Amino acid sequence: MKIGIQTWGSNGDIRPMLALADGLQQAGHSVTLIVSSIDNHSYRDICERLNINYRQVPEHIAFAMQDFARRSFRMNPLQWLRALLDEAFFPYEQAVYQAARQLVADNDAVIGHHFLYPLKLAALQQQKPFFSVTLCPAAIFNPAVPPFGFPDLGRPINTLSWRLLNTAFNWALKKPLTRLWREAGQTPPDFVLTELLSSQQLNLVAVDPWFCPAFEHWQPHHQVCGFLNLTEGHWTMPLTLAEFLDKGDAPIYMTFGSLQQAVPDWSMALFLEAVALTGCRAVIQTGSERYPADSQTDQVYFIGRHPHQPVFKRCAAIVHHGGAGTTHAATLSGCPSVVVPFMEEQLFWAKQLQALGLAGQPLPAKKVTAVALAKGIRRVLASKPMQDKAKQAGLAMQSNDGVARAIQLLEARL
Repeated sequence: MKIGIQTWGSNGDIRPMLALADGLQQAGHSVTLIVSSIDNHSYRDICERLNINYRQVPEHIAFAMQDFARRSFRMNPLQWLRALLDEAFFPYEQAVYQAARQLVADNDAVIGHHFLYPLKLAALQQQKPFFSVTLCPAAIFNPAVPPFGFPDLGRPINTLSWRLLNTAFNWALKKPLTRLWREAGQTPPDFVLTELLSSQQLNLVAVDPWFCPAFEHWQPHHQVCGFLNLTEGHWTMPLTLAEFLDKGDAPIYMTFGSLQQAVPDWSMALFLEAVALTGCRAVIQTGSERYPADSQTDQVYFIGRHPHQPVFKRCAAIVHHGGAGTTHAATLSGCPSVVVPFMEEQLFWAKQLQALGLAGQPLPAKKVTAVALAKGIRRVLASKPMQDKAKQAGLAMQSNDGVARAIQLLEARL
């Protein structure tokens, strides 16, 4: 079949869709991928290697990530989301929508990142199957579990809490998010959170079951497929990195993912001071001219963009921001985590890791100090129970092929 995929966001939003596109292509389908990258990174080269038709729409998004991070640091989640949409999505909504209309016209079915309501609308208009991919289960209604941040007071109160959250999202976002629907003469879904931002035919939850407690209580169109893991077999570890890893104890790995571009000087200073305080070896992901990729000191190796897992597997622990992709990659590699979340969704993953015994207490970026980070690193490195649980979780995740399960679920609907 001809299948179109459309996604929007940063690297963590795009890599899972690349993994799904690659799996579908290998299963005999013809795949076109449309990407809207808020950091303007192109995925054309990897798509050419994977034989995936690729378009970037728009070619450039005028979004100052560093400035946005500085201004939005202390916003509440709804304020942060509205500000992000105002700057990095709504100005390009028409371009995304027109690309979605063409994608639907050219394909038998379409799959969208859970925030791509323009693709959902285009599929409805042309009566084509639309499926969504959700990267975090925190927004999926579940009477057995309260919304993140709400107390668990039992199923009746949990249901009321979900209604309250739905109402809050509608109040903050329904008018701008349903503008396209009204302009097209369509009646928009009643609720933004639980209806507009996912498919009611099939919503693939790209999360390992390890992180989805009580998912059996979800509505049946929500299906856990597991981590959509993009493996890049073409990557060769630099010889200098291999030598660094071989010549001493397993290092800690430190990264804030794409957020590191937003606060490069602050993050690097935090990392280096924490390393000095702990006295451990470290591999630090860098985007800083001051610390170029593949440079090193006796204690630290600086690395550029690369597939995480081949390096994570050689590390003792991962310091990260709590992104869904990095959380899964760290756990799949059998590593405990030290999490410095910047926003609410990342705090959700930090709490999940803590509850599973795979991390200590989160260290929110708004308050973290190098002393606190060093203390968190020491605690993880000294905890044999945490290290054992991380290895157990890694082995459990290795038995779950998220891409294969996603394709199985999609083909059953098609």
